[in-house]
Amino acid sequence: MASDYVVQVVEDDVDDTGPLGVVRVIWYEISGGIGPWGALRPLIAIILALIPFFFIGQHFNRQHRKAASWFAVQFPLILTIVLWPVLYFWSIGDAWWVSSGIVARTESR
Repeated sequence: MASDYVVQVVEDDVDDTGPLGVVRVIWYEISGGIGPWGALRPLIAIILALIPFFFIGQHFNRQHRKAASWFAVQFPLILTIVLWPVLYFWSIGDAWWVSSGIVARTESR
């Protein structure tokens, strides 16, 4: 059974060869196609998480209960100079991780 395949070439009316088109393609490749907010949300969460003592990265990700718990836990940890930095750096990583998950779930819908 021989079948014939027909290939049709459809010309796009959009011309992406200009400067704006090049910038658009570069941004699409950098952001992975998730748009500016999806690309910047984890970075903003990290920047907010860098502010010590308040766990604003968790509030930014709408995890208020986690932020309040960590805020309460940090007071005994401040007495131990060793464990407080662990919680601080963990909160930065957690803010990035959760924010990236939010972007991934939003984009998969």
